Amino acid sequence: MSNALFGIGLTAILALPVVLGLAGGWDQPAADPPQAEITNGELRAKLYLPDAQRGFYRGTRFDWAGVVSSLEYRGHNFYGQWYTRSDRRVHDFAFEGDDIVTSTCCTIMGPVEEFKSNEKALGFDDAKVGGTFIKIGVGVLRKDGAEYDVFKQYELVDPGKWTVKTHADSVEFTHELTDPSSGYGYNYRKVVRLVAGKPEMVLEHHLKNTGRRAIQGTVYGHNFLMLDRQTIGPDFTVSVPFAIEASPAPHADLAKVDGKKFHYLRQLVGRDVVYTQVSGFSSDPKDNEVRIEDRRVGAGMVIRGNRPLSHMALWSIRSVLAVEPFIAMAIEPGNEFDWDVTYEYYTVPPTSK
Repeated sequence: MSNALFGIGLTAILALPVVLGLAGGWDQPAADPPQAEITNGELRAKLYLPDAQRGFYRGTRFDWAGVVSSLEYRGHNFYGQWYTRSDRRVHDFAFEGDDIVTSTCCTIMGPVEEFKSNEKALGFDDAKVGGTFIKIGVGVLRKDGAEYDVFKQYELVDPGKWTVKTHADSVEFTHELTDPSSGYGYNYRKVVRLVAGKPEMVLEHHLKNTGRRAIQGTVYGHNFLMLDRQTIGPDFTVSVPFAIEASPAPHADLAKVDGKKFHYLRQLVGRDVVYTQVSGFSSDPKDNEVRIEDRRVGAGMVIRGNRPLSHMALWSIRSVLAVEPFIAMAIEPGNEFDWDVTYEYYTVPPTSK
C-alpha cells in the first residue's frame, strides 16, 4: 500500500497483523511509511496509512486513521509539517532555537482526531498499574503510573486489526479491537472522502460498541492548518456562528475576540503561543462550524460537524493554527454512533502584500 495506485479506481486492501508488546521508543517516522493519494479533480490529497511497525504516525495520542499530510486546491496547500523534527525526550512540543521539536505523540499533521474519556483514555481510571486501557483509533495500551499523560508514549500491547481500502477519491479505514481485561471493545469505521465535483472532504465516522461496557467521552479534530506555510498573524481570521466567549482571554498583545470573530494582532514569532477555550455556542449542530481564512494568500476553509458541540478550543503557534471542535458520545454495549465532519476549501481575491 505504500504508493497506492492513483486516480484509477482500484481498491486495495491492507489487513495489518497484530503486533504485541510494541513499546513506543522511536524518534523519527519510518523512512518509507505506507501512504495513499486520492483526488476528485478539484482536490488532491495525500494520506499516511496505519501500520504498527512502519507507519508514519505510531504515537498513542491521536487516531491513526486519516492522517492527511497534504491537500491541494487551486495552487494552495492546506496541511504539512508544522514542526522541524521529532524527539522522544520532548514532552508535547518545544522551541529549541529556530526549531519546533515535537514529542512522539505530537509528530502528526492534518485534520487529525483524538478520542478522550474523562479527559483521559477509555478505562484508564479503572485499570490498575500494569493493567490495560484503550485509546480509540490506536489500540490497547499499558498503564504504567497513576496519572494519565496525553503526551506520553505508552506501551502498545495490542494494535488490533486495521483494514484499509483505497479508492480513487476515498480511503476507508476499519479498526477492530477487543480488550477482555478492561471489558471494552469496538468496531470503528472511518472514511476520508473527496466529494465528487466539489472542493470538499468529508470524514465519515461509525463506531460500534462490541464490548460489555459503555463507551463514553468526546472526540475532536485538532486541525493542524498550515496554509501555504504562512506565518500565523493578522492575515488570518477565525469566525463561528455564535458570539465567542473566550477563557482564558488571549494575550492582549497577540489576539483579540470581536463578536463572532477571532483576530490576530501581530505575527506570531519565537515562542508565542495563543490558546483559549471557546464557549457561547448552543446545542444546535449549526453552531458546529468554523471558518478560517487568510486574505493575503486568498484562501480559506470551513469545518462543519453534524453533531452539537460539547466544547471548542483554539491553539496556535507561529507555524500552525488549530481550531478544535469537540462532540460528546455515549454508546451502550451493542449500540452504534455516527458522525460526519465536512471540510470545504475555497479561494477569495487576495489582498495586496
